[in-house]
Amino acid sequence: MNQLEQLKQFTTIVADTGDFQSIKAFAPRDATTNPSLILKAVQKPEYQPLLAQAVKDHGQLSTKEIIDHLLVTFGQEILKIIPGRVSTETDARLSFDTQGTIDKGHALIKLYEAAGIDRDRVLIKIASTWEGIRAAEVLQKAGVHCNLTLLFSLPQAIACAEANVQLISPFVGRIYDWYKKSSGHDYSGADDPGVLSVKQIYSYFRKFGYATEVMGASFRNTAQIVELAGCDLLTISPDLLQALAESDTPVSRKLSPEASLQSDVKKIDLDETSFRTMLNDDAMATEKLAEGIRQFSADAVKLEKMVEALR
Repeated sequence: MNQLEQLKQFTTIVADTGDFQSIKAFAPRDATTNPSLILKAVQKPEYQPLLAQAVKDHGQLSTKEIIDHLLVTFGQEILKIIPGRVSTETDARLSFDTQGTIDKGHALIKLYEAAGIDRDRVLIKIASTWEGIRAAEVLQKAGVHCNLTLLFSLPQAIACAEANVQLISPFVGRIYDWYKKSSGHDYSGADDPGVLSVKQIYSYFRKFGYATEVMGASFRNTAQIVELAGCDLLTISPDLLQALAESDTPVSRKLSPEASLQSDVKKIDLDETSFRTMLNDDAMATEKLAEGIRQFSADAVKLEKMVEALR
């Protein structure tokens, strides 16, 4: 078996792309999108008709509402290919607006359900700010499943788990990027700070009985991926899925619930003050969270300009 086939024995594979035509070859169960991936997709000739059609069909709506329809259209197309769930992201500019995020989550689910898609097949992606986590808590209670993204630290993960969110997406590659830049050292395999972060989160969740799923995300190379074999899910870009499919190097399980029970990780009591203090004390997590929100917000603005140009 190739590495991708081996990995599927231990972990649920998720495609990290807005390019749904590239998904078919790898047979993932789920798929994730974000504003940057959708922006990248609609700049390709094969997807420009989807953008044009969204503007044509919903031109009487606001630009933001047209983009909601566009995101859901991409989600619908992806769900025709995969058997599982698609993640659709809320506007990153709502990252510090709890009620705005709640409203956007309900609006997106309403569009999916109007298109005949069961809400259990959709995850609403929300940034792992304190405000975003509180919004996800409310949405979860209303039966809207959430994927908490831009997650770089254990306190973010714990707050998500205690809010009973469906799934979190710790960002392996962006953690790696920060430590590589700050230290000048190129990490690999089990020493990779991004890999270590996900292992710590996974062990904490399994040791203390949290149901929240852990999905490693934002990978830079296949070594990071295979080092997390056994994680609940891994969301992987098409180019790295291809690299895994082309390699037959053995893959062994690295994470398991049984091993997590032996972990020496300690329970942390978390409230808003301790969450904000611990996040602030982690320069990497603070900087990467802020940077991620800025990047996704900027790409949302670019997407709005593309919509407005067609109106």
